[in-house]
Formats: sequence, structure tokens, C-alpha cells
Amino acid sequence: MNLYPLPAFSDNYIWLLHHEGLALVVDPGDAAPVNAYLKANKLQLDAILVTHHHGDHTGGVAQLQASWNAKVHGPAHEAMPFKYQALKQGNTVEWQGLVFQTLDVPGHTAGHIAYWAEVPQQDPLLFCGDTLFSGGCGRLFEGTPAQMLHSLDQIAALPHTTRVCCAHEYTLSNLKFALAVEPHNEVLIDYVAHCQNLRAQQLPTLPGVLAKELQINPFLRTRLRSVIDAVQQFAPHTSQQDADIFGNLRLWKNEFK
Repeated sequence: MNLYPLPAFSDNYIWLLHHEGLALVVDPGDAAPVNAYLKANKLQLDAILVTHHHGDHTGGVAQLQASWNAKVHGPAHEAMPFKYQALKQGNTVEWQGLVFQTLDVPGHTAGHIAYWAEVPQQDPLLFCGDTLFSGGCGRLFEGTPAQMLHSLDQIAALPHTTRVCCAHEYTLSNLKFALAVEPHNEVLIDYVAHCQNLRAQQLPTLPGVLAKELQINPFLRTRLRSVIDAVQQFAPHTSQQDADIFGNLRLWKNEFK
């Protein structure tokens, strides 16, 4: 099973899996890089997974669907302008021996979903759209802090070897903020250097690994004293409620330069 991040727009990744001549793509906001890769590698596209309705994740779906007759899967609680199998928590998608479990992960959008699968002889895969990023999380455009926290708790409970396939190369800017929250986190400091080296070589920092995210991502660490203290220094009236701490951490990130 081969995994490849196709760059799109300024910082998107369209994740592509292929096996024995067949391909699956996730959140194809642009059909052009997908078609180019398929042609260059003599692959047939037969499945498309969509995590949420934003145009940079869906803009190429209709063209790819028409060109390849690929089956499209997407969130049950969001409307999109193409035919697709609607999925919600507990539903599955089978592809080339993989069984993707659907997770409802609202927050960034109201109906956002993610896909997780075990992969024979490889680490598990998570396609999480704009819910979890390396070192960060998505903005709350439609959901609440409590919803996003619950969504991230679901992800945090997955096997820690899971490869985290985020949809944007936001890692370095996220890590700059993470260092402001936990400046003495030695694992984080080392990870920043690692990611800076990758980007200097124009290599992706993704996929991440869930075990590492649990060590360095402040949005997965909001119940730790170091993060709580930092949030309360930013917003002194923050309560001890988990959702309030998370919400003010997200507000801090929104304002961070």
C-alpha cells in the first residue's frame, strides 16, 4: 500500500493511496495534480474520500468523479454538490482490503468526518482533513470548543502508531505557537528542528505520528498543567472547565503572530 501527499494550492495536500494499479484520493480540492499523478503512474482512480465541504477539499471531486467513474464518500451532515455515499460515526468504507472507520469530528465544520484504518504490515492511517494538524488544530468555523475537544479526544484515543494525514502544511507555524505555550518542552524543541530541516529540503512534514502529536501538540495537551498555566496567563479569567481552557487556547492561536 503506497501513500503519497500531492501538493495543491499554496499549502494543501491531497492524500493518494494506491495498490495494484488502483488509487484512492482524499479531499481533492483540485483535479489537476491528481490526474497528472494518475497518468504518470498508470493508475486508475476508483475511490474518493471527502472529510468536509470546504472548496479547497472538494473543488476537484466532480471532475474526477466524471472522468474516472470513482465512487465518492463524504459526510452525512454536510451538503455537497455531487453524488456521494453519506457517512457518519460507525459507518465503514472498504477499499483494497482496508476497512476505513468513520469518525464524526465536528468543530472545524459542523459535519466534519475523519477516516481511520488499519493497514497490513504498516502503521494505521488517519485522514483527518482540517481537524488535527501537526502541532495544531483547525479553526472553529462552525463548531464549538467542546465539540472540537471531543473530536480531538476521539483521535487521541486511536492507536498511537497511527499516521496522521492532515490536509495542510501548517506545521512550522503551528510549532511556533506550540513553543509559546510550552517553551521548555524538550520533545517539542527537537521536533521543531526536525521539521525545519524537512522544509529546508522542500519535503513534507507529514504524515505525522499520533504518539509524537501527543507529546508536542498543545491542542492534545489541554489537560496538562503546563498548558493550563499558559492559557490562564493569556486569559486570566479562564475557568478550570476543559472546554473553556481549550477555547481560550484556540483564541490565543487565532491572535498569535
